[in-house]
Amino acid sequence: MRLHITLPDDLVRELDQRVGPRQRSAFVVKAVESAIDDERRWDLIARAVGSISGDHDWDEDAGAWVRSQRRADQRRVG
Repeated sequence: MRLHITLPDDLVRELDQRVGPRQRSAFVVKAVESAIDDERRWDLIARAVGSISGDHDWDEDAGAWVRSQRRADQRRVG
């Protein structure tokens, strides 16, 4: 699909320096795909916030909990 998008002149100059005028569309496609992928990830993170409820062993001191988990794993203790 063709779109009409307006960009500042300095941005187009830098785009052309980096990818060349014949590669603008391909670069913009990659940039938009990457930005949308980031937005999807943030949506997932936002939906996950607060999904683990209740009291947990790690609530008081997460670092101590991680260390205790490592010590309990015989593969790590040696």
